[in-house]
Amino acid sequence: MPSVKENTTIKEYQNFVKEVYDLPNDRYFSQLDMITNVERFIMRGLKGIRKADREKAKLNLLIALSWFASLMNQLHIDLESETWKRFPYLCSYCATCPCSCKEKKVEKRQPVAIEESKKPQTLKDFQRMFNEIYPAKSRTLEQAGVHLAEEAGEFSEAMMAWRGGHKEEDFKSVEEEAADLFSCLVSVFNSLDIDIASELSLMFSENCHVCKKAPCECSSTDITKFKS
Repeated sequence: MPSVKENTTIKEYQNFVKEVYDLPNDRYFSQLDMITNVERFIMRGLKGIRKADREKAKLNLLIALSWFASLMNQLHIDLESETWKRFPYLCSYCATCPCSCKEKKVEKRQPVAIEESKKPQTLKDFQRMFNEIYPAKSRTLEQAGVHLAEEAGEFSEAMMAWRGGHKEEDFKSVEEEAADLFSCLVSVFNSLDIDIASELSLMFSENCHVCKKAPCECSSTDITKFKS
């Protein structure tokens, strides 16, 4: 029976999503539909933040993460690998840990040196890494939420560019923006003081969190009208 464990890796989580959701998502939803659902649940999560409703924010951001993982599967993107290449225990822009972009007023992306020995092993480890690079205490929850919305827009723009011409350099931008969006999702969870892997293990203890089947048997109508 497919489930998510507390010590899951990002790859294992993607594989869980593949086993439970990829068949119905491939059948019912285009890549554009998938992006819409990622943004749909991110915005619901941000509404939870605006209303100071932590549970609403948590539920919707976890669902957004699962749609995002399924989209990564559709695109054959290894999210763990792309995230590590973009954030090798360093800010992807100023190349320091913790990030010093604001203090140093960095105006150009700096080259990053990858030390494989530092690579996090589990999703929990990646979440911890992001809190060291971008400490939750360094900004408000609302600021983290605005940054998430910004990165969601940039990911959508990268997808539009790639879908328009299907050029290899545009797909590379999709991979980079996917890593950026994932980092911002994790950072919002850090600001909410939510352990992503622990919550996923509760939410997905038995197949789909709604119908409890694998593959998911929720209808397209059920998915479209899902309230959270």
